[in-house]
Amino acid sequence: MRILHTSDWHLGRTLHKVDLHEHQAAFLDWLVDLVTERQVDVVVIPGDVYDRAVPAVTSVKLLDSALARLAGTGATVVLTSGNHDSPERLGFGRGLMRAGIHLLTDVPGIEHPVSVEDEHGEVLFFGLPYLEPDRVRTELVADGEPPLARSHEAVTRAALERVRERATAHPGARTVVLAHTFVTGGEASDSERDLSVGGVDSVPAGVLSGIDYLALGHLHGCQDLTRTVGAPAWYSGSPLAFSFSEQAHRKSVLLVDLGAPGAADGDRAVVAVERIETPVPRRLTELRGTLEQILAQSEEHGSDWVKAIVTDPARPAHLQEQLREGYPHLLLTEYAPEGREAREGTPVVRREANPLEVMDQFLADVTGGAPTSAEHDVIERAYRHVRRQQEAS
Repeated sequence: MRILHTSDWHLGRTLHKVDLHEHQAAFLDWLVDLVTERQVDVVVIPGDVYDRAVPAVTSVKLLDSALARLAGTGATVVLTSGNHDSPERLGFGRGLMRAGIHLLTDVPGIEHPVSVEDEHGEVLFFGLPYLEPDRVRTELVADGEPPLARSHEAVTRAALERVRERATAHPGARTVVLAHTFVTGGEASDSERDLSVGGVDSVPAGVLSGIDYLALGHLHGCQDLTRTVGAPAWYSGSPLAFSFSEQAHRKSVLLVDLGAPGAADGDRAVVAVERIETPVPRRLTELRGTLEQILAQSEEHGSDWVKAIVTDPARPAHLQEQLREGYPHLLLTEYAPEGREAREGTPVVRREANPLEVMDQFLADVTGGAPTSAEHDVIERAYRHVRRQQEAS
């Protein structure tokens, strides 16, 4: 059976106020073509389809179109909700969904896997939506039993106990689990929302063992946790970069070939994973140096999304304007002067201080150099003008 694993689309997300809608639409066009070309049987999407609980209409339409086209390829689609999604909104209408589209967004759905047959028999696809401990610690226990511990480990362990119990009713069936969680050993970036509860945000890898393939969502970098978990386990990562901490990521989807069941009871199926890089709409590049050094690289990086860290001892005049001439897609600018002592705390201004001296000191603190006579004249004229207006009123 051929499975395509993709996750964390975050439809509706922006990148430092840049709308990513057209790039997300282009990715989904590419994805549908890939599913057709590589004859994918099942597409699994473990959460964070939307970027927010109440998505924009444009994002809802984009998802609707993508699911319709994926269903049109003949592939089965299994989708769960993540910590950014609203499980109720994402799962709305799941009972009316067209054949081949399965939305597993709630706790009861854990016990109702999607069954898909191939030449080797049955494959069960279990969906673990994002399990918020405070929300599900009572749902995952029998009536009359005390709530589970308030931790990601406790609720994930309980959910997987249900998965394994259900799987025993299907002897010889292979199991694929979609889980939106942070597994210990995974590498995070700064664009993922913190999942910590009581200071703990991850699930020990050993909790997740014993599955034929674990399709993980939440972390935005593609990574293989097979050795850590002790079973085939991957994060596909997000298809696009959502912060400069992801500039070195190779954004990907995963093509998973799931072989025949293990020869002996307890043996897992043979799994082969192929990493396929997604289209890159524009590179993310972080440049550090003096303004002159940064501008000298505009020929190489002029078409990139850029974060510029300017290190001139004195802040260059018209910094943003000069940067944008060389980098029309500039997203972030930081001024981090080298060779200047870091100031501890906020400068103290005495009530009796001369206002013009205070303004001169402020300009010197911001730019790293004393005001020129022309700059001081501008400050003085502005100050005199304000004083005249106050006196006139």
